[in-house]
Order: sequence, then C-alpha cells, then structure tokens
Amino acid sequence: MNKEEFINYTKEIGVNLKEEQLEQLEIYKNFLIKYNTHTNLTAIKEEKGIYLKHFYDSLTLHKYIKDKKKLLDIGSGAGFPGMVLAITNPEKQFLLLDSNHKKIKFLNELKEKIKITNVECVHERAENFVKKHKEEFDVVTSRAVAELRILTELSLPALKIGGYFLPMKSNIEEELEHAKETIEVLKGKIKETISFELPIEKSKRTILIIEHFSKTEENYPRPYDKIMKKPLKKRMK
Repeated sequence: MNKEEFINYTKEIGVNLKEEQLEQLEIYKNFLIKYNTHTNLTAIKEEKGIYLKHFYDSLTLHKYIKDKKKLLDIGSGAGFPGMVLAITNPEKQFLLLDSNHKKIKFLNELKEKIKITNVECVHERAENFVKKHKEEFDVVTSRAVAELRILTELSLPALKIGGYFLPMKSNIEEELEHAKETIEVLKGKIKETISFELPIEKSKRTILIIEHFSKTEENYPRPYDKIMKKPLKKRMK
C-alpha cells in the first residue's frame, strides 16, 4: 500500500487525514525505517508494509473510540495502534505501555520528532502498572501482544465501568474459546466481534469489543506467572 492508496482506503473507513497528520505519519514511517536498522522494532521494514500493516491496520480501531477520552495501549511496541490513533485523535489522551525499554525510548524520541502532546509513554510491566491504575481508562487497546485470556486479565481491571477493551487479532476463534471464562470472571461482556480483511493483501483481522460492566475484584490482575499457568475459572455455585 503506497501513500495515495493509504489515504484513499482510510477514507473508506471514515478517517479523513489532515495534511499535518499525513506529515506526522510520513516522519513516523521514515524514523521507524531508520531506527529499525540498529534496533529491532518490527519485522516490517518497508514503506508499503508500514502503511498497510501498521498505519492502516491501527486506524481500523478509529471509529470504535470516537466518544472516549482516555486510552491505554498495552504492549504498544513501536506504537501500534496507540501512537497512530493519537496522531488522528489529538483531542484524546493516550498512554502507551511497554515492558521493553528500547521501544519506549523510540516512542519518546518519536514524540519529539512529530511534536505530539497527547501521548505519555511508560516503561513498565502491564500487571504492575494496572495494579496502580485500576478503573482509570475509557478504552484499553492491544494488538497481537499475547494470548487473549492473558490480555483480558491485564486489561479489564484498568477500565472504568462501562469502558471497552478492544483487542486486535488475526484469527481469534481458538483464543476466544479459551478466554470466555476469564472475560466473565473479570466482569466483561463481549458486545461485538468485527471480522474483516485488510485491503490489497486480504489478510484476516478481528476486533473484539468487550465491555467492562461491573467492578473487578481487587486481586486482579494476578502476577504474570500465575496468569500464564492458571487460567481463571468461574466459581461453582
């Protein structure tokens, strides 16, 4: 996907990019390519892939965050989807969280280059961060970071009541089956499953909309090793 195709396809999903935003994304793309020559940020290292699989893919979330103000992106990596959404939604506040110091360093340098002020980048493990920031965010996003049941335990406790967890996945069926009890235990409810294909190459994508409908118990999220080893189960009545 070249730049012109990117502009046209984003219009089809309701994103009309301003000239300043296009310039910011151009700087982003060039800085990512350059930075990737010495620090491994992403396997996608060429322009067409960045426009399609990073920028466009991130913007497929755009319409699902319209009326939300404070967003957390867990495992943001090189800024997908969080930084891209922050560029196109300057009125919203974004916190990009990653446990990899090199990736947070890249994001902070990128912030300066594109002169963006609605983003905070934090280097910390998600389970530790969320323990200190319960019910603080309107939306939590995460793109292809970990298995859905693990992401669910890291994400739902960070959401306000009525907030939404929006995980981005490719094939979701098996992960979703394993995550259903975790979602229920943590007071989540699946509102919608959106499946689509990326343009041009037609790879499959899925966005889940999971509502946090009631207060999650204080002991969540658990330490990461427990999340990994012991999936949550509904209590027997």
